[in-house]
Amino acid sequence: MGYKYLLAYKITVPIYDLTMQFCAKHISYKSRTLDQMQQAARSGKQNIAEGYCEKSLATYIKLAGVARASQEELLEDYKDYARVNKLTIWPKERSKREIREVGEIWEILRENKILPDNPNFPNLPNNPEIAINLMITLINQATYLLDKLTSALEEKHKIEGGFSENLLKKRLDLKRRRTL
Repeated sequence: MGYKYLLAYKITVPIYDLTMQFCAKHISYKSRTLDQMQQAARSGKQNIAEGYCEKSLATYIKLAGVARASQEELLEDYKDYARVNKLTIWPKERSKREIREVGEIWEILRENKILPDNPNFPNLPNNPEIAINLMITLINQATYLLDKLTSALEEKHKIEGGFSENLLKKRLDLKRRRTL
């Protein structure tokens, strides 16, 4: 459950929710893209939870990387949608300034140590260009946070060692004590 405190996890919740809304509004139910976007949004969230629950720090690092890669895949799908539909991708400063939902989402994330079951995120904007830019902004923020998480986990691994390494140390220590 500790992963629920991580901003890197919490930001993926509205990304998942809003991706489901986006797909329902804008992607054909017959399209392979629909499944790909939904699975990438899910993977970008679920792999953080799964990694956190692993005993192996190396596996957690790997799954955080999978979550990061899934967010990147989802980002490319949104950029493709913008390109194909001739929608402008805004600079991040404009998105943060003009898309009120970005601020509303971050207010919810900051106010709740752990997100409630129904966090009451704003709905996806009806305007497709605003919706695309909202999603691109959120995903860029998520990938930044996932990069920070991965760096912190790698540093922890470097200092503390990994699960298998620590088990081996314990085993060798036990073996040494038995021979004394």
